[in-house]
Amino acid sequence: MAIASYYTPTHVLMGKGAYKEVVNELKKQNATKVLIHYGSDRIKKNGLLDEVVSLIEESGIKTFTLGGVVPNPRVSLVRKGVELVKKESIDFILAIGGGSVIDSCKAIGYGSLYDGDVWDFYSQKATPTACMSIGCILTMAAAGSEMSDSSVITNDEGGLKRGCNTDYCRLKFALLDPEYTYSLPKYQTACAVVDIMMHTMERFFIKGTTLAFTDNMATALLRTLVKYGPIALTDPTNYEARENIMWASSVSHNGFTGFGNSWRGDWACHQMEHELSGMFDVAHGAGLSAIWSTWARYVYKENPKRFAFFGHEVFGLELTGDDDKDANAAIDKTEEFFKSLGMPIRISDFDITLTDDQLEELATKATFYGKRTLGSFMTLDHDRIKDIYTLAR
Repeated sequence: MAIASYYTPTHVLMGKGAYKEVVNELKKQNATKVLIHYGSDRIKKNGLLDEVVSLIEESGIKTFTLGGVVPNPRVSLVRKGVELVKKESIDFILAIGGGSVIDSCKAIGYGSLYDGDVWDFYSQKATPTACMSIGCILTMAAAGSEMSDSSVITNDEGGLKRGCNTDYCRLKFALLDPEYTYSLPKYQTACAVVDIMMHTMERFFIKGTTLAFTDNMATALLRTLVKYGPIALTDPTNYEARENIMWASSVSHNGFTGFGNSWRGDWACHQMEHELSGMFDVAHGAGLSAIWSTWARYVYKENPKRFAFFGHEVFGLELTGDDDKDANAAIDKTEEFFKSLGMPIRISDFDITLTDDQLEELATKATFYGKRTLGSFMTLDHDRIKDIYTLAR
């Protein structure tokens, strides 16, 4: 077994008013010119953007702003950010938003210290050797990008959605104020709950050994989402629910819930969803819920006991001793939970009817045109991937 590694250098501050610590954190980084990168107008309407700009400017640090980040963030906007950073000699990037904004910042951070095109890192033509310093004020808890080594960007041309993972992009600080997630639309909150859960589930369902302690922490995190996800949907300003979801988001994708396991994770559902959202621009969490139960039923016989254990620990399902029966009950219960959140459980729930040509394209792109397989719980080649897309449609 390989030596386990856990690296989380990000300074996290969480609580009401945490965003007001932004100046102190920027000064620790010796920032003089800051690019504030954001997405929707939500932070304009609630006054957060103006307040953050004022706080930073009053401290003597110059700011530049670049908005417009969308879900499945585009490389075209990243390139604009890189151009702005280089033109103005900006030395720090601040994300105000969720995972899409943070991922866009990470890409800008890579591209700003590179002479070529930033997409080279996502198409695996080049490997990053550095990244600009980045921090964030989190306004949507979902992707966990505030503590992860991951960045996922979509190329406007060809609909390719690709990731780049290195420790260079890890944030210097993350300021988490649960109150700034109150205004998230119900659908986005539901997508977030699925995404957070899946970051741990991808690490949970693996081929090989796991640590009992890590399993216990992973299932505790998942139980937290099962409890507080529905509360946040019915009572959006419930601070306790938002706080728990926010911290679960960070922990779920910082490596903790997979530490000591013999595999980094399965990630087949994520990779298959990347192709789905690259082609149809669906929300990431929703795309994951549309694929997961089909994937689970396809692979569970590799280790039905693992699924049975999951159902018992996360949903409190009784273990009957029949591993196949208990595994299927766990899959059914997870699907039922996703559906209760208003999430799709089939691709057709998006009003998408996949053609045979599209099925072939999705499977081909998922294998990087035959250069890789997916998964560790079960190794998925092109034909198996196509089978899962077909069964999920």
